[in-house]
Amino acid sequence: MDKPPPYQEVLDEVAPRLKRLRTKRGITLAALSETTGISTSTLSRLESGQRKPSLELLLPLAGAYNVPLDDLVGAPEVGDPRVRLTPRSMHGGGTYIPLTRSPSPIQAYKMIIPDRGEPEPRTHEGYEWLYVLDGRLRLVLAEHDVVLGPGEAAEFDTKVPHWFGSADGRPVELLSLFGKQGERMHVRAKPRA
Repeated sequence: MDKPPPYQEVLDEVAPRLKRLRTKRGITLAALSETTGISTSTLSRLESGQRKPSLELLLPLAGAYNVPLDDLVGAPEVGDPRVRLTPRSMHGGGTYIPLTRSPSPIQAYKMIIPDRGEPEPRTHEGYEWLYVLDGRLRLVLAEHDVVLGPGEAAEFDTKVPHWFGSADGRPVELLSLFGKQGERMHVRAKPRA
């Protein structure tokens, strides 16, 4: 026997919820029909479960009852949005903390990088965006050798030989957005006044 889809239970509760809301407010089907433009027969079938609820029907009802759409369908509560930070060791020294939970094409990390010695540029697939939070970051990118301070950012294709670490021997904290090849970051920021 086929198992019903997981949302079916939520949909099954819409009909009695609509009827309870209307009767609790003392509104007749005819009055609700006049307010929403939905026929009384359609409203009756919605409340009895003989008609599947659709967005085109639920939106005017939410407006008439002055309630969020989520209240009509009994949408589940949104889960805890906090990301549980689990520090991990980086190859070559330092710590990185994943800031994204889902396996999306672009991943975010907070990194704390100590002095890593002499640069050893490497290449790999991807595209990276770095933003310095604290300290001074040395970025070697092909023939470029630059130092970034707090509030400065860099972005580059990781197929270009690159290396980054502390510029002054003290740890540097940064945010990193890393995407697969072809996934470029789009940063929008106000220009400085």
